[in-house]
Amino acid sequence: MESPAVEPVRSANRQIARAAGTVMFAIVLSQLLGLLAKLLTARAFGTGSESEAFFAANRFTEIIFSLVAGGALASAFIPTFTTALTLQDRPSAWKLASAVANIIVLTLTVISALAAIFAPQVVRYILAPGFAADPGKIALTAMLLRIQLISPVIFGLSGLIMGILNAHQSFLFPALAPSMYSLGWCIGVLWLAPGMGIAGLAWGVVLGASLHLLLQLPALLGLPGRSYTFTLGLRLPGVREVARLMGPRLVGVAAVQLNFLLNTYLASLQPEGSLTGISLAFPLMYMPLAAIAQSVATAALPTFSAQAASGKPEELRTSLAASLRGVLLLAVPASLGLMLLRVPLVALLYQHGEFTSASTELVAWALLWYAAGLVSFSMVEIVSRAFYALHDTKTPVTMLVIAMSLNLVFSLLFSALFIRIGWLPNGGLALANSLATTVEMIGLLALMRRRLKGLEIRSLLQGAGQAVLAAFGMGVALLLWLQYAPFSSNAMLALGGVVLGGLVYIGLLALQGVRELRQVWAMRSVILRRVMPVRK
Repeated sequence: MESPAVEPVRSANRQIARAAGTVMFAIVLSQLLGLLAKLLTARAFGTGSESEAFFAANRFTEIIFSLVAGGALASAFIPTFTTALTLQDRPSAWKLASAVANIIVLTLTVISALAAIFAPQVVRYILAPGFAADPGKIALTAMLLRIQLISPVIFGLSGLIMGILNAHQSFLFPALAPSMYSLGWCIGVLWLAPGMGIAGLAWGVVLGASLHLLLQLPALLGLPGRSYTFTLGLRLPGVREVARLMGPRLVGVAAVQLNFLLNTYLASLQPEGSLTGISLAFPLMYMPLAAIAQSVATAALPTFSAQAASGKPEELRTSLAASLRGVLLLAVPASLGLMLLRVPLVALLYQHGEFTSASTELVAWALLWYAAGLVSFSMVEIVSRAFYALHDTKTPVTMLVIAMSLNLVFSLLFSALFIRIGWLPNGGLALANSLATTVEMIGLLALMRRRLKGLEIRSLLQGAGQAVLAAFGMGVALLLWLQYAPFSSNAMLALGGVVLGGLVYIGLLALQGVRELRQVWAMRSVILRRVMPVRK
């Protein structure tokens, strides 16, 4: 006879799976639009000086947002806000949300204004010193930076709304919001850039940030008990708890952004196109990462937080293990598929207009090494959320700082090593990132196992073994496809390889009797209902 505790755990896991299906649908749509935005940018501007100036400026605005109101805020705000909702204290929850919103807007406005004033110095001495030899490139980057500095303020408020909606188990509109950002980007390329040049693309980014916010407002206004208070709430216990949790996480985010900044710095010193190469390769790896890991992590955090707030660590342990197994089974084939199909995939997507075969080589080479770390990136997304649900941001941040410190060393080491052996040096930056994240993953899993007094390791190893075995068969099929396919077009090689690899992988999982296939089928049903709702 089953324990009475089994059904709540199963219910929680089903809730995570259903929510993950919804989020995955929205994320896939957002990632496709994001890919379209990058594709249009590559066609319009190639990998020359204008695109490098734009991506450098865009990186700095992302750093500002991430430091003040990005992942650090979400990991601190959602558990605290969810705890208040779980305890049926809605007035305190909304007062907390109001205070945090006011603090975010005020802080980001001041920082963005200062960065705009000193934009040339930011570019020359912090962002891209490698551009110093070209004063025109410095001036262009500073101009693009000033335009895009409007977006962090908008994103800060929009990011908080995402957290509020997720805490209410509302996932669709927050997950769709990034697609609005990409839509604004596309408008910038197609309609603004022809008349305004690269500045039109920067204004498209600002438009996208605005659409990102506007999409979520109707869902926010429909929440129960909604209220707004004009206060900073510095003495509120909830605000202090968010600050306490956010402090360590902020250190971790700073370490990550420092590494991104280092990559921009080092790439600016490498042959022209290296910076654009890693800027276009990372999103290709990020697409499956977002669809697989971030969809599950986004859906799981409120459930993990509720389990932790209710004092049920055994349910959290089981839900975490189930989430990790599911992510493993999806991330392993995605990693191998990206590595093997990287060249036809990059050529299919980007090699048009100003984007040449040499540009394809730059992006595909970086993608190879980013894709090698996809499993590690995915696992870190899930385990980190479990720590945040336990109101522990210090432990994952400590591991992150250690890993990113290694990444600083690895970036310098591998860039120099790749140059010495005649390889494109931007691949060394990608390899450093993947290797450092793998160290982080191992440390987090070990610490979480100790924290929860177990992590169902046998089940995780079984899932990993099943995934690796099926991926091996998939890899053999893809190698044969690339060698003997009766097609020469990149479209047929890439798309045919994706279909073939997916069918072989799913077939081999079915032969092994993997139970998660049923969960994936259930998630498919959720997605179909979103795409083709039943009419009554």
